[in-house]
Amino acid sequence: MDNNDDKLPGYSNIRKPQSTSNPYAPFIYALILAFGVMLGFVINSITVGKQTIGNRNYDKIEDILNYISLKYVDTINRTQLVDKSIDKILSSLDPHSVYIPAKDVSEMNEGLEGNFEGIGIEFYIVQDTITVVTAIPSGPSELIGIRAGDRIIKINDSIVAGVKIKDTSVKTRLRGPKDTKVKVTVLRSGVNHLLDFQIARDRIPLYSVDAAYMATPEIGYIRITEFSANTHEEFVQKIHALQDKGMKKLIIDLRDNPGGYLQAATSIADELISGEKLMLYTKGKAYDRQDYLAGKPGLFEKGDLCVLINQGSASASEILSGAIQDWDRGTIIGRTSFGKGLVQEQYELKDGSALRLTIARYYTPSGRCIQRPYDKGTDAYYNEIYDRYSRGEFVHEDSIASLDTTVYRTSKGRRVYGGGGIRPDIFVPMDTTAESEYFYAVRSFIPEFVYKYSSQHADVLSRFKTEEEFKKDYEVSDGMLNDFYTYAFAAGLKKNEARQAKIGAKVKLNLKAFLAKQIWRMDGFYYIINSSDDVVETAINKMK
Repeated sequence: MDNNDDKLPGYSNIRKPQSTSNPYAPFIYALILAFGVMLGFVINSITVGKQTIGNRNYDKIEDILNYISLKYVDTINRTQLVDKSIDKILSSLDPHSVYIPAKDVSEMNEGLEGNFEGIGIEFYIVQDTITVVTAIPSGPSELIGIRAGDRIIKINDSIVAGVKIKDTSVKTRLRGPKDTKVKVTVLRSGVNHLLDFQIARDRIPLYSVDAAYMATPEIGYIRITEFSANTHEEFVQKIHALQDKGMKKLIIDLRDNPGGYLQAATSIADELISGEKLMLYTKGKAYDRQDYLAGKPGLFEKGDLCVLINQGSASASEILSGAIQDWDRGTIIGRTSFGKGLVQEQYELKDGSALRLTIARYYTPSGRCIQRPYDKGTDAYYNEIYDRYSRGEFVHEDSIASLDTTVYRTSKGRRVYGGGGIRPDIFVPMDTTAESEYFYAVRSFIPEFVYKYSSQHADVLSRFKTEEEFKKDYEVSDGMLNDFYTYAFAAGLKKNEARQAKIGAKVKLNLKAFLAKQIWRMDGFYYIINSSDDVVETAINKMK
């Protein structure tokens, strides 16, 4: 037998022990084996730890947060710190990628989803009392008997009148999951005792088509405030209603519309643009080019069309106006739009929060990307609107800077511009006089005054059956104007007789418009206020 059989491989100087030489040998070898296994685990852990530190997947942010939580001089809120860190990361990407904390997701989605859950009232806080402006038709409050003018004294037995309650607190108390109940105690004019109502909350629609009426016997007017899940359906209903009244020409008002769902904008564009024409296309690093084509027969593919825009018209508003401009389908009137050409997608996170991440850019049919530059940071990006104002772009058309020198052409060969919003075909300047600033200070007191006034003069207002009759026959008297200023001065408005004299006609018009709103809601408001709107008048004259 070879002597090497008595040696362990690689260890020629170590002899195999004889089983009979030591009765404790099995126990000793068991200890040696256990120690070897433990030593292996320790060495492996050290090695793995070193590899993790050197690996790209090393979570440096988590490591720093752990140090802060354990060692920082003061107690910190880790959740808030994480949220702020995420905000900082996203703000370094672009101005429209945002993080939404879990507590804000529902409210952020309400406008886009086109509904919320609550009792269904519009209200003002008048003299520190929640006052119902209107109960939404067919909503739970209207069905149970809540009326315009009711003053809410208690919510669930807690007094809410005379306690300086804020709008946000009212919404928090009145909103809640569908079918849950809230007790509301109201004081009603002409009733000498408080009235209690037990209201079951329900899903309340939020309308994005704010107003629709006939501006002339042939010209219809539709105002869209945002592009939500229900906007196309609302738009179709309004088009049908206006066509039944004889509409042959259409004004679509997108001023101060911040955008919303891309699909809502393309669906409306498809109602206006004939044939299988390109409405826009999108491209992103992780997304191939996607074309959005008009296809189905639309409700208003023929007939004069004007679209109104301004510096507050963004995103989906620019998609719609850009498609109409590039195909020469209609006339764009107003001032250069905001300039947002980025597409976001929302991702729900495991803790209920959400991430809205920019995934693509969109391009109008002519190939324009109307996104403004954002390389100087988010603050500079949003302040650029004020820079445009300072440069005079809202007043003088020749002050408008072109950020993209590429030549783009419409279907009829007209030159259009990219790189900074949609430039209108017809420019209408903004009123930037000093009087206008004072006017907006005055205007902030009008809604509450009008609500109080209308409740005291309901018999006079009820005589008018149509907006046209009200527009023609109702006049805001000098006495009412003086009553308004008395109210406004008592509420904190500073007197300025010289400016008051210059804006007297505008104040009267707004008082009349808010009175019309009490009767015909937003249709009535815009029917009156647009009668002295330069942009609307320009559109009507263009069509005439």
